[in-house]
Amino acid sequence: MDFTPTEEQAAARDLAARIFGDLATPERLTAVGTDSDSELWKALCTAGLVGTVEELGLLGLVLLLEEQGRTTAQVPFASTCVYGLLAVVAHGSPGQRERLLPGIGDGSVVVCGAFPAQGGVRASAQGELSGTVPVVPWLRDATHVLVADDQRGLWLTPVTDAVRVEAVELTAPWSAGRLTLDGASAERLGAVGVHLGVQGERVPSRPPTASPYTDVLATARTAFAGLQAGICAGSLARAVAHVNDREQFGRPLATRQGVQLRAADAHMDIEAIRVTAYEAAWRRDAGLPYATHALTAAWWASEAGQRVVHTGQHLHGGAGADLEHPVHRHFLWGRQLDAYLGGGAEVLQELGELIVDEEVQP
Repeated sequence: MDFTPTEEQAAARDLAARIFGDLATPERLTAVGTDSDSELWKALCTAGLVGTVEELGLLGLVLLLEEQGRTTAQVPFASTCVYGLLAVVAHGSPGQRERLLPGIGDGSVVVCGAFPAQGGVRASAQGELSGTVPVVPWLRDATHVLVADDQRGLWLTPVTDAVRVEAVELTAPWSAGRLTLDGASAERLGAVGVHLGVQGERVPSRPPTASPYTDVLATARTAFAGLQAGICAGSLARAVAHVNDREQFGRPLATRQGVQLRAADAHMDIEAIRVTAYEAAWRRDAGLPYATHALTAAWWASEAGQRVVHTGQHLHGGAGADLEHPVHRHFLWGRQLDAYLGGGAEVLQELGELIVDEEVQP
């Protein structure tokens, strides 16, 4: 395993860091409120950071999402890349890739995912979807939704009159909505494709035993774990700056052993989230099985992630409880991702069951 970024991945990561740092400032985030930042989204797409994920692979996307997480930038970057670009590249037909990928790359097509499957959506033989999904992050921004039906088939449906969107407010401002489908027309994804690896070699777009649904779900878990690594890193960076500046009894808070230990534990948690996400992403890009690795990354992101954002808020003292303080955004995003990934206990149970299933298979 080699998690060293390629030159292209490193350049894209640095460009993303500059764009997020310049445009996702606390002042702009406050002005945006609970909506997405359309100007920032346009800047990311114009810079080619969405379209280039096809060549950068999942590991490249994880690097980009770390930079988004550091600033809690309000754009549907993860959802469009996971449920749109990477899903279509891996599982779309040649016609679907030719028709959809250019729009995803330039930002005119924004995709969100009704994931994981909840059994609330049915697909007819004619490809019409009916049912309800209570919460879909970034739905209010989306032009298309990737839906998992009750049989775990994947369907891409445009947001039309047959798709009703009702605003839902989450812990984090993710432009979420309640999705109601009333005979909505959709096209099925499922063809096995081939994509170029990060070194230019041709590799299977997914492990041959993985279903499209399983692959997209594992991709999402890995990507959002990368986002959590950035959220936690941003929270800790703000906390470290605060305890170095804040003095108590004539000494910086950073000199207190208890403060140092809390920060050190948070740092180790962040590294665990990061390295497990990197491993899962690397394995997918190499065409290797990675479902258990994605669940491992999701567990660390959920379990350790909520610890870190609590630490970041705690080390700020009373300021951390201020709803308008930048560190509070990291707290909200970290807790939202904990819930979105399923919670540590549920993820751990699923991981254990998957390991047992793999051991008993001939």
